[in-house]
Amino acid sequence: MTPVIGLVWATLDKEFPLRRAFLSIGIAILFVSTLAAADAPNALPRKAPELAFTVPNQGQKLLSQYRGKVVALELVHTTCPHCQHASQIMTKLQAEYGPRGFQALDVAFNPNSDLLVENFAKDFQVGFPVGWAPVEQVLAFLNLSVMDRYVVPQLALIDRKGMIHYLTPPLGDDTSLTEPVIRQRIEELLALGSGTAVRKSASAAHPAVPKS
Repeated sequence: MTPVIGLVWATLDKEFPLRRAFLSIGIAILFVSTLAAADAPNALPRKAPELAFTVPNQGQKLLSQYRGKVVALELVHTTCPHCQHASQIMTKLQAEYGPRGFQALDVAFNPNSDLLVENFAKDFQVGFPVGWAPVEQVLAFLNLSVMDRYVVPQLALIDRKGMIHYLTPPLGDDTSLTEPVIRQRIEELLALGSGTAVRKSASAAHPAVPKS
């Protein structure tokens, strides 16, 4: 604390103790509000930023083109064994949930990914679009800077309206990329706004007679 600020605090203590208390509370509230505002961009659900990526032999795609589907966006390195395994799991889920409006996407952003994604898709028999994008664009999508630490893959689960509901932490965790958790979350997002969800709500309002 500087001498000037110390003198102000001492004066307030002596002359206006109640005013000093209110001032302290105000500063504390301002500090908490500032922290909350800084964290707001990471709050979920939130609108998915636009992301442009290139799929070999298909040209540039936009994430927004898949609005109306539940999207699992995997941000990967083609050389990462965990990403390779995650893409194989997602291929299975794509085959299962695709007819219900689910779309998996891989976007690679490691060095030379533009030269590697085609073989990556073939070698690991990825059953959905695999593209690439510059690392700066992917980090901007994740709200990360080049100075931040992160692991791959990163997974964003997006509802039919383009809202991110689930996003892996930058440094990962023990559950977000497990098949049972991904499956449960996909099921949840497929039900949002669907006819199934509407029928369930109607049933809750007017319970059906149990079948014998």
